[in-house]
Amino acid sequence: MEEIPGSEIHESSFPENSISKFNSFLARIKENKRLFRILIASLWCISSIAFVFLVFVFILYLGPRFQEAAQGHKTKLVSGQEFKTDKNYTKQLSLLTKDVQRLSKKYSSYTSGQSYIVINTTYNRFYLYNNKKLIREGTCSTGSYKRLQTAEGRSWTFKTPRGKFSIQGKRTNPSWHKPDWAFIEEGLPVPPRDSPLRWEPYVLGDFALDLGDSYMIHGTIYKRQLGMPVTHGCVRMNDEDLEVVFRTLNIGSKVYIY
Repeated sequence: MEEIPGSEIHESSFPENSISKFNSFLARIKENKRLFRILIASLWCISSIAFVFLVFVFILYLGPRFQEAAQGHKTKLVSGQEFKTDKNYTKQLSLLTKDVQRLSKKYSSYTSGQSYIVINTTYNRFYLYNNKKLIREGTCSTGSYKRLQTAEGRSWTFKTPRGKFSIQGKRTNPSWHKPDWAFIEEGLPVPPRDSPLRWEPYVLGDFALDLGDSYMIHGTIYKRQLGMPVTHGCVRMNDEDLEVVFRTLNIGSKVYIY
């Protein structure tokens, strides 16, 4: 294909012609100082007007909105008034307040100003209170949950009963009246209920507090087992703790086992 003479030069020279025209325009402006000053002044006026307009818009529209947002944020974080005006929040708060008052009354009825003891069978711990103040806590032993069954179908599960109890009696230097399972467990014949063989001294420690149904809080000769679930249902304590409990609790004092 035949090329048109001078076409390549014309296309490449177009940007150069545009630049040269722009440069000549700048040169004329610089030569005409008055026109140059007018141009600079016009640009300055336009930028000043734009700046003033932006400041006006900020003061008139954006400023109040920022203040409202800041005030609302402060209300939520500091005073909490916005939450308090919510009806659902007020209703829930009222219900919770009533529940707390009800539980507080119930707790007060359970824990009077007198002394009482709380026994935790899960961790084998006891907590002794007097005038609603904790005065002593320590390790104890509770039921093993082992099961004993005879060929005749008799069975026992050695667990400490849970619930609310009271001290039925207090004894010093107690002797143990052995039940049937104590002989069966040892593989011995079961004697009559009034047999002297039923009585065994020196195994309950120096003190015993009766809870009813043959359950007691008493001492032990197996002190190394304290803190473990090894008893046949009674609560065992060491000598020092047992003496404090014995002298603090009275007939009728509450015992809470859980």
